[in-house]
Amino acid sequence: MMLMIARSLLIAAALLAVTVAPAAAQSRSETIAVPTLRASIRVADDIVRVGDLIDNAGSIAIYRAPDLGTTGTLPVAQVLNVLRSHQVIGVDTGELKEITVTRLARTIDNKEIEQQVSRALEGRHGLGRAGNIALTFDRDPGDIRLEATNTGAMQPIGVRYDARSTRFDVTFEISNDAGTAPYKLRLTGTAIETIDAAVLVRNVERGELLKASDVLIERRPKAEIGNDAAVRDSTIGMQVRRQLRAGQALRVADLVKPDLVTRDQNVTLIYRTSGLYLTIRGKAIDGGAEGDVVNVMNLQSKRAVSGVVTGRGEVSISVATPRAAPAADATSSDSAPVKLSSVAPNAE
Repeated sequence: MMLMIARSLLIAAALLAVTVAPAAAQSRSETIAVPTLRASIRVADDIVRVGDLIDNAGSIAIYRAPDLGTTGTLPVAQVLNVLRSHQVIGVDTGELKEITVTRLARTIDNKEIEQQVSRALEGRHGLGRAGNIALTFDRDPGDIRLEATNTGAMQPIGVRYDARSTRFDVTFEISNDAGTAPYKLRLTGTAIETIDAAVLVRNVERGELLKASDVLIERRPKAEIGNDAAVRDSTIGMQVRRQLRAGQALRVADLVKPDLVTRDQNVTLIYRTSGLYLTIRGKAIDGGAEGDVVNVMNLQSKRAVSGVVTGRGEVSISVATPRAAPAADATSSDSAPVKLSSVAPNAE
């Protein structure tokens, strides 16, 4: 009896073992994650690793990354062959045909490079503010791409400038977060200081008046104009002293106040004195701007007089007020009394 019971327990245990074993195996297979291929990846260095393509798949290098700041593609079939060679199998591709790979980078554009060079040269050997410095590079740096880990600022570590030749030589250093050697960038070329200049858009003749449409603002080398550059707003309505050509930068010395009186022009002569204001017709012998002294023919007396231009077609002449005669000596009682006649202004 006891033997039969023992045999029954052995059979039951065997059946249980047969039933439990497949269930345990199924449970283990469910906990193992299926490796899944990524559709796109971003890498910070020049190597693509297995772990970049599949989570937790290791750091074995399998591909060369594309150039800095660019994106490339990998055919999935090729990737699977490479993965199998490294014992990575059973990869879920999700019906992907290719994988995009982007190489991370830091881009320093041409404009930023120019700004940094101008700041490094600012105030050196007579150069003015950075915003007024115009640069010409021996070789156009374009946009520079660096490793993404080169996050440091552009620090000038060597700056040279020759004011006579206008040549510059500037070296920058950019630190790397990865602990590797900093990136060095050397730039050479010429630098000149520029200023805003009022420039003619057309040829003008001597004596012409400038209108707003005749002048525009351009940046020009300061050495070309010097410290005599005319400000655009102050040129409008001014008269040019000499013939000038289109594209020429205006200097203060090129301009004068406009003539309010021109030669042979009929003008109004104004005689002013205390209590008297007299106008007479005249003809200008000279031309002149406001405040200039010109000669005018008095058409009434046919004599030339000098006056100051005070308005358009107007010349003023100041007449001195005659002084009173000195009082007679009280002790000279026998002196004949002096009779004064009224004195009119000399309206020649």
